[in-house]
Amino acid sequence: MTDRILELSQNPFTRNLVARAKLPIPLPERLERPAGPSEERLLEGMRVVVGGSSALSPQLARALTRSGASPVLSEPALEKVFAGPGEAYGRHAQQVHPADAAQVGAIDALVLDATAAEDAAGLKPLHELGSAWLPMLAHHGRVVVLGRPPEQAKALSRAAAQAALSGFTRSVAKEIGGKAATANLLYVAEGAEERVAGPLRFFLSKASAFVSGQPLVVDGRARWDGDDPWSAQLDGKVALVTGAARGIGEATARELAGEGAHVVCLDRPEDDAALSAVAREVGGSVLAADVLDPETPERIKKYLRENHGGVDLVIHNAGVTRDRTLARMDDGRWDQCLGINLGAVLKITDALLAGGKSSTLRSGGRVVSLSSIAGIAGNNGQTNYGASKAGIIGFTRHLAGQLSPRGITVNAVAPGFIETRMTAAVPVVVREAGRRLAALGQGGLPEDVARAITFFSTPGAAGVTGNVLRICGGALIGA
Repeated sequence: MTDRILELSQNPFTRNLVARAKLPIPLPERLERPAGPSEERLLEGMRVVVGGSSALSPQLARALTRSGASPVLSEPALEKVFAGPGEAYGRHAQQVHPADAAQVGAIDALVLDATAAEDAAGLKPLHELGSAWLPMLAHHGRVVVLGRPPEQAKALSRAAAQAALSGFTRSVAKEIGGKAATANLLYVAEGAEERVAGPLRFFLSKASAFVSGQPLVVDGRARWDGDDPWSAQLDGKVALVTGAARGIGEATARELAGEGAHVVCLDRPEDDAALSAVAREVGGSVLAADVLDPETPERIKKYLRENHGGVDLVIHNAGVTRDRTLARMDDGRWDQCLGINLGAVLKITDALLAGGKSSTLRSGGRVVSLSSIAGIAGNNGQTNYGASKAGIIGFTRHLAGQLSPRGITVNAVAPGFIETRMTAAVPVVVREAGRRLAALGQGGLPEDVARAITFFSTPGAAGVTGNVLRICGGALIGA
């Protein structure tokens, strides 16, 4: 019955009827998701309000106007900054004081630049701009807050002010979630301003529909040659996706192929039929192998070298759950879960990195792994799973520092409640609770996770490494 209500909630007539009747039934609004691969003018026609002025302003001006957005400026100082890019891309900015926000009408996004906040008083513009413009935010709107990493602040007051942006953003995400709108935070390190365009476009686009209340750090650790195509972003790249036969892996193979990558689809030999079907659909190739087999890492390495000369993108997606409370968990459940979810990731990565600069994983490459909210918050009956997914977080953060000199980024995604075969088997009450704990009031889709993985795989994400991004709709658990 609960799932039937969820289906009815997507019908505009039903939503209107329930609203008029004032029935106490939560009906989440269907999220707007991309219909295809990325485009040059990804934000075409979006009315984006920009508040705050800093060293980031020139990059914001170029990113927004080139993407096709229509900027609305709440700071007079921004007018000159946006003039040149606006002329170049035919997107002339409109100057509007926050007091006149109601006269503008609906807006699609609000970008709040708080990088200049030095203390508690410096956070006041967040209130002034938010209270003026948030009432104008349309359904499916976006809020992006910009700050500096608190740990890089020299003064205590500045560190506190910048850290405050996290609580502010997460709270805004919960306030606007009922409108299927999201709020996220970009911490941009000093000197990494030129790398903000890709993450900003991701957070403003439909590709981040199920990402809300989350921070990303943009820095300059990984070497970057400046190549950042905004369409066919992975043209000519070779990607390895483990666990590609179904679910998130299958969706990821489709997304990467849609951006131009050749996808090597890997899964167990017993899933060969489903795996082959996915590979045919995306124009990729098949590698049937059990990641628990001790010979698999070297077999993967040999296959990639002989058939593709190496690999550019490594997506560690293969995983299992073998749930039992710790007191009742047998060795088999523990060993298999840790072996697939963590041990295989370490061994495959080691094989692909062997040889240093001449390794199978090419310089400028990407490593993206699947963690989970269970690895952040823990979960009853999932000590093995939680341990493995927390291990992925440690793997990600440590390896990011090791590989940054080669321009290789390492990131992880941590899905929350995603509508898959696994969650479909969960009791209906528990399943519905999982959905409602999110600010967006619903579960995500495998495509939501796949699009975040694809973002991390693109040249535009060159400034993002060592991050763990939750794909959870702003869930309360693990926040």
